[in-house]
Amino acid sequence: MVQIENEKKSRISFSQRLFWSVFFMFLGFTVCFLLFQYQREKEFARDKLNGVLGNYNYQLFRKCQQGADIGESVCAFLKDIPHKDLRVTIIDPSGKVLFDNSGTEEFNNHNDRSEVREARLRNRGFAIRSSESTGKRYFYSASNIGGYIYRSALPFDPYVKWVLTVNKDFIYFMILMMLIFFFVLSRFTFSIGKTIARLRDFALNVEKDQIPAVDYVFPNDELGDISRNIVTLYHQQQKAKNELSMEREKIIKHFQYSKEGFAMFTSEGREILSNILFIQFMNVISDIRIHQAEEAIEVPDLGPINEFLNKNIRSSNRKRKVMRESVTIDKNGKIFLIECILFLDNSYEISINDISRQEEESRMKRQLTQNVSHELKTPVSSIQGYLETILDNPDLSPEKRQFFLERCYSQSTRLTGLLRDISVLNRLDEASEMFELSEVNITKLVTEIEKECSKEMEEKHITSEVILPGDPTVIGNASLLYSIFRNLYDNAIAYAGENIKITVNCYKEDPKYYYFSFSDNGTGIPEEHINRIFERFYRVDKGRSRKIGGTGLGLSIVKNGVNFHKGQISAKSGPGKGVTFFFTLKKRLR
Repeated sequence: MVQIENEKKSRISFSQRLFWSVFFMFLGFTVCFLLFQYQREKEFARDKLNGVLGNYNYQLFRKCQQGADIGESVCAFLKDIPHKDLRVTIIDPSGKVLFDNSGTEEFNNHNDRSEVREARLRNRGFAIRSSESTGKRYFYSASNIGGYIYRSALPFDPYVKWVLTVNKDFIYFMILMMLIFFFVLSRFTFSIGKTIARLRDFALNVEKDQIPAVDYVFPNDELGDISRNIVTLYHQQQKAKNELSMEREKIIKHFQYSKEGFAMFTSEGREILSNILFIQFMNVISDIRIHQAEEAIEVPDLGPINEFLNKNIRSSNRKRKVMRESVTIDKNGKIFLIECILFLDNSYEISINDISRQEEESRMKRQLTQNVSHELKTPVSSIQGYLETILDNPDLSPEKRQFFLERCYSQSTRLTGLLRDISVLNRLDEASEMFELSEVNITKLVTEIEKECSKEMEEKHITSEVILPGDPTVIGNASLLYSIFRNLYDNAIAYAGENIKITVNCYKEDPKYYYFSFSDNGTGIPEEHINRIFERFYRVDKGRSRKIGGTGLGLSIVKNGVNFHKGQISAKSGPGKGVTFFFTLKKRLR
């Protein structure tokens, strides 16, 4: 990783590489062109001077043809031309110098001179060299005319140098063009490099997951369009990815916090997803320990599910539709509904629902219906029997008639109380949001209940002690709070016995809750009944309860009233130890 980072730091950017690559290519082309053009200009200058001297050679030939003496002809020729310092040489076919005006008397054979050799081969030749005869540097031009070489030569003086000088205008032009090209290319590659740098920066930020909030600005060209499309596609992909991730997270959270066990599997039985409840429920069902969701399908109790999967996954005749199979298992005191859904790609999911509570509620509803019917039947039968006695005996004495009417009224009062209690419980179960909330002073409420129950308490010599420090006040439903404390008083007065003491105590307070205890020192309740006293119509002593006239719903109303106020209630007792109820009430329900 370090080596890669070092390479990134030392490497040349793409725009610079592009610029220098194109620039050096153009520079190489320019240099080659300049060299080529320079050579052409140089050859052109030589050809030009060679042409002038070649023309002199032909003029000299014509002069020599017209005169008898070569020397006189040459002198006449030199008078007619502007170049008075022109050196003239005439060479015969054997290479012997017939005439030369340089003043040298002895000459070697001139056939070995380069311009002479070239002239004999091509009729014309030129050379720039130093003379072996005079030691001076000349520009020679030789012409082969009839086998004789007529050679003209100009000293390599300023004039000749000027004639042979190459015109450098094209060099300046190319330098200007190179500068313009350099400027245009730098601007072009800078724009490309800037776009690529932004795109690279975007890619690095994507890699680091650090996309800046500002938008990337690209130039208005094709490369900018491509870059903008890449960024737009990335943002669209990220948006879709985030939405998909969010939905996936929702689904996973839903499964994790679901009240049912859930697991998904591939067609080969490998786990895709499962929640904790699935393993927990499977360990309740299975006789052996289950550690992985994939082990669940081998549990014998899931035999029907296993057969369903084997039959349909491996079947070539299976219809292309989603299939479902379910089985109910009663195991270890729990009742589970297990459902398997087989999808089109042969992946499948298994869900486990604990329906023990639903079954228990169904059982309790059936039992409640039976209890309500039974509880209603008793007072109705009594009222009907008393009225039939009155109707069947017209001569019944007024005392007897009054006795039966009082019994009818007593039973009708009991029936009214029973219906009222049932109505309260139904409202708590089905329409608890309909209860109005208000500020209720618990001290004042308990004081009023004490006054209402004072007559019954005096008859049984029952005393009451109320310990409510801080004057507790609850924002809740006044009717339900009244029912909680009134039913606890009525229950103690009815069943605790005589010469007892009732104590109401708010023994603790925190920012959200009040903690109450309601106790008596009466006869108490046997331990085997203490966990069921809050059930509807449950009676510890059925005969004694009906004789006293209770409905069997009082403590059930107490529990539901406490639950409505976001609290919990429990009880402890023992024979001869009295009963103590511990419950909490939330200070504010709104």
